[in-house]
Amino acid sequence: MFGSLIEGAAVDRHGSFYAVNYKDEKAAVGQAFKQQKLFFKDLELTDTWFNAVRFNVDKHGVQEAYLGDVTNHRVVRVRDPGGNGRFMHSEVFCQNPDILQPNDLAIAHSTGRVFLSGMRFTADSALGDGDLWTCDSMGTATKLRSFYRTNGIEVSPDEKTLYLSEAINQGGNVVSNVIHAFDLDAHGGTIRNGRVLVDFAQLDNSASNDVDGMRTDSAGNLYVSRWGAGKIAKISPAGTLLAYVRLATIDTVTNLEFAGPNGRDLYAVGACREDPTKGCIDRYSSSAQGRAFCALQI
Repeated sequence: MFGSLIEGAAVDRHGSFYAVNYKDEKAAVGQAFKQQKLFFKDLELTDTWFNAVRFNVDKHGVQEAYLGDVTNHRVVRVRDPGGNGRFMHSEVFCQNPDILQPNDLAIAHSTGRVFLSGMRFTADSALGDGDLWTCDSMGTATKLRSFYRTNGIEVSPDEKTLYLSEAINQGGNVVSNVIHAFDLDAHGGTIRNGRVLVDFAQLDNSASNDVDGMRTDSAGNLYVSRWGAGKIAKISPAGTLLAYVRLATIDTVTNLEFAGPNGRDLYAVGACREDPTKGCIDRYSSSAQGRAFCALQI
């Protein structure tokens, strides 16, 4: 039911799993495992391209979903105003023409603040080909910093650390992939004390495999999609490689999330190895719950 551009892995408070590119449509998000069905499709703009999804619970305990639209440089919020599980109201949450995409989203659930990464893919990367933005709970968008090509983004369970990937191309080849860690003020949205948590060139000589989506578990470990390598890296909060999870059906893994009834099923998405025109979903059991699933249980 999903096309090759399957991305934007997300979980809701019930443990249901979602992804973008439902029925090979860039403007469509679908529930993505067991019962595959349409969740939301933008019918207003013809060029919408959703690439990221994250769920939150508002101050009234009602679920809402945030969808990153690459082509229109905006985040769309889909709400359930009746609290009955029907996401019937959509609106532009934040938008700025200077936002590069956004490519991926992360949420500080305690404040409702959203963080956005984006990229411009060029043969020779330059500073400014990646960016980091934040939108506060009222939808005001603020640019935090420019980078080389940025992609995966995530927040730690205590919301004191922001993780962001950065890659560099030279002569059409990927030559660097690192993960930065920043001290985060989840209320003000500011970052400081930036440091390289992982340098994949030094870690295991895999700098040519891009970092894509990233998620944390409840213990603070970071799970990292390695595009083209067919595996997920499990990284400790200190930056130590704990394990690699090898995927059964996917090489070009794009994103991942913990879902399922207890939030312990790790789902990975990407183009199918056997038929790259279709999107595949791999599932693995985990001993820890995902951060997002835990944060939504309020």
